[in-house]
Amino acid sequence: MSDARETGRGPVRIGFRTSIITVVIAAVLVVGLTLVYLSFRRVSSITQMAASTFIDKVGQIGADRIDAQFKNVRDNLEILAGIPAIQEADVADNVRLYALLASMLRNNPQIFNLYVGYEDGSFLEMDVIDRAKPQFRTALNVAADAVYRVVVIARSGAAAAAPVTLFLSENLTKVAEVAGPHSYDPRRRPWYVDALKDRKTLLTGPYVFYATGEPGYTLRTPLREGRRGVVAADLLLNRLEEMLSRQKLGKSGLAFLFNDADRIVGHPEMRELMTERSDALPRIDVLKLPGLSAAIQSWRSDGLAQQFFTDADGRTLVAAFHRIETAGAANIHLAVVAPLDEFFAKIISERRALFAIALGFVIAMLPFAFWLGSLLARSLRELARQTDEIQRFQLADRPRMQSAIDEIDELGRSVFTMRTVVRNFSSFIPQPIVRQLMQSGASLQLGGIRREVTVLFTDVADFTAKTEKADPSQVMIFTSRYFAAMSEAIMKHHGTIDKFIGDAVMALWNAPDEDPDHVVHACEAVLDCVHRNAELNRAFRSEGWPAYGTRFGLHLGDAVVGNVGSAARMSYTALGATINLASRLEGLNKNYGTQVLVSAAVKARAEHRFAFRSVDQIRPKGFADAITVYELCGERGDSELTFCARWEAVYSSIRYAEPAAAALRIADFLVEYPWDCVAQYHAERLRNAVQQPLFDLPVP
Repeated sequence: MSDARETGRGPVRIGFRTSIITVVIAAVLVVGLTLVYLSFRRVSSITQMAASTFIDKVGQIGADRIDAQFKNVRDNLEILAGIPAIQEADVADNVRLYALLASMLRNNPQIFNLYVGYEDGSFLEMDVIDRAKPQFRTALNVAADAVYRVVVIARSGAAAAAPVTLFLSENLTKVAEVAGPHSYDPRRRPWYVDALKDRKTLLTGPYVFYATGEPGYTLRTPLREGRRGVVAADLLLNRLEEMLSRQKLGKSGLAFLFNDADRIVGHPEMRELMTERSDALPRIDVLKLPGLSAAIQSWRSDGLAQQFFTDADGRTLVAAFHRIETAGAANIHLAVVAPLDEFFAKIISERRALFAIALGFVIAMLPFAFWLGSLLARSLRELARQTDEIQRFQLADRPRMQSAIDEIDELGRSVFTMRTVVRNFSSFIPQPIVRQLMQSGASLQLGGIRREVTVLFTDVADFTAKTEKADPSQVMIFTSRYFAAMSEAIMKHHGTIDKFIGDAVMALWNAPDEDPDHVVHACEAVLDCVHRNAELNRAFRSEGWPAYGTRFGLHLGDAVVGNVGSAARMSYTALGATINLASRLEGLNKNYGTQVLVSAAVKARAEHRFAFRSVDQIRPKGFADAITVYELCGERGDSELTFCARWEAVYSSIRYAEPAAAALRIADFLVEYPWDCVAQYHAERLRNAVQQPLFDLPVP
């Protein structure tokens, strides 16, 4: 590259500031104009979505309010139905009952009156006089301090008497008393008939009330205990009209109640609708919204509360439908309808203005882009990210970053060189040590600490005999492939490669980084090494190279770990009897024909995850006590556990039974597992039992 610059034949390069400003300006223009264009195209759909969401929220709130009104009335009716005096029709001169009715009416301003009718014609009603129109008080011709009207008809029992109407003050003092009504029979009223005919339906009406002559709704429920009858409450139509008027949206919005028969049961102008159709509840068609019925049917079929439809004038309307839960089997629903163009008229009328403002904003941002462009550089951020990866020891191969800008190109070359140096350095020193040095910024020092470690030694059986006559370059190539496979398996399971000793590998766990599961990780690494070694040997044989049969020794114990050597050259390693015993275990594989031998300490810490079997009991030189040696058979599985259990029974007889009996047990075992070298080893020892004890033999 330097030659190209000197001869003038290198690639064309531009200044850093110019390139960044150009990229930023182009990005602002392309992205900004694209967003403005998409916003203009999507404004209609966004408007519909916003309208749909908002009207659904309004409808839900309205339904909840109306539902709360009905629920309060229903709760009061349930309370009355459970009072013994109501159940027993004790309605005459019952001051306590009158006080309870008055209290309920005070706390529920939406209720005009509360009453109960019985099968024998008995009846009790309490009205709040001034909750009806002023004409109602005038027709009653009572004093101004009369607040409640109480109608009592007792037709059976000891209290049977002529019908009487009482007028009570706010504190329930009698203001006046009038005889009658004599012709009123609750059993003929719609609320009474409907309640006993359909016990599930809570709502009756609208219909004209007997007392006021005004239309309204009755919420009623039959008595479930005591005398047969119906408890009810009246809600005047004008109160429901007021509630529905408060739910509408905009100038032309509409909120109304309808049932499953597509008849209107509540409307802000219900009086006029009932005047036109006095024989029955008006149908939804009278609203003159041709698309409304189809929208309702679509809601019933797909369950989507928000619906769009078009009226006779071609206007798009949005509607939301919600069920009034308290109405029960009456299946009453609230509909909220509003014209889309009216509801979002301002947004729709200003769409072009919004487009112009957005375009002006993009143009106004161009000078800012010149200033911002000098501060931003994607290449610098990428280089910073690569530098962070190196610091975190993420050393995966990456191509060198090249740039048309000289400064960034030189910086990319420096980062690439630094990554290569760190990766090469970590090939000679354990990677955790390199990582610690990079994170802390400290230098290597001589010294060590005592720590529990798991130590692994590996060795290739008959390595010298297999390679002494081979081409040295081929020996290095195949052996390097072997070491790469073993190292990858060990490091994958949190191990640290301590050193390579000829064809052997020494590895540590729990050093230098702490690892609470180091024994389990070490066993996993050994089994992974066995698996990779088998795969590698198949490849070696196919390439005409002898297989590398690897033996493993694994031990757990305390050791001194740290840096040893001199200030000029040092090595991170572990020292102590633990290291020596791990090396001895690896060598013992040759005696028993095994591949992986571990100590009792390893078995005790990892037997919950792996299957082990007893091999022998030895007393190595330098150790006072005998040591039990085990073979790592694999992860705990049915076949491994079955094999180990079968062998342990045989091993127990070898240990404690007479030689002749033990020999028979081994013979039976070899019939089932003729390939087992450990069994063959002990069978041979039993043959020489007379000349030499079986156990506690010194190990050279």
